[in-house]
Amino acid sequence: MPASTVVQVIDDDPAMRDSLDFLLGSAGFAVELFDSAEAFLAAPASHSAGCVLTDVRMGGLDGLELLSRLREAGRDIPVIVMTGHGDVPLAVKAMKLGATDFVEKPIDGDSLIAAVQAALATGSGATATPAPSPEFASRLASLSHREQQVLQGLIDGRTNKEIARTFDLSPRTVEVYRAKLMTKMQAGNISELVRFAIKAGLSPS
Repeated sequence: MPASTVVQVIDDDPAMRDSLDFLLGSAGFAVELFDSAEAFLAAPASHSAGCVLTDVRMGGLDGLELLSRLREAGRDIPVIVMTGHGDVPLAVKAMKLGATDFVEKPIDGDSLIAAVQAALATGSGATATPAPSPEFASRLASLSHREQQVLQGLIDGRTNKEIARTFDLSPRTVEVYRAKLMTKMQAGNISELVRFAIKAGLSPS
């Protein structure tokens, strides 16, 4: 199997590594396992091929620090960040650092496989900067002006209260807009909403 199809899994939880190894292997991917970001960085340069699937909360170097170091070193390997403690600021930071996707534990197998396939396609040179998804762009176009403002606030990592102050709204009103955003963007949670918005072409301010 070519190096461009190798998924390099980094997680300090042995059970999670084994689970991901089985899931990705069953889907036909070659998998390499690392128990820390340091172990991955110390591996041979050939590990720059394929894509990386890394946990964000690990002892020592965490997933976001790993992503930052890879970018500083000029290694543009696609990186998918996963966490069991997802929140909007973390998702935004991962996207700002150049993560290709952000997934939450417990991992949905189909969604992860789709994310890995997209990351490998990007890494193969299919597109260095993925174009906005027409599907997500269509959902974004259905939002009202106020809903788009609230969405931008969420992408920027602001709290409900901060968004409310910015647009002279009550926090409760912001919650209502958030609920409408989730429905219109067909997102299951706030982190997914942020990913969808970024894939639709929005970016942090």
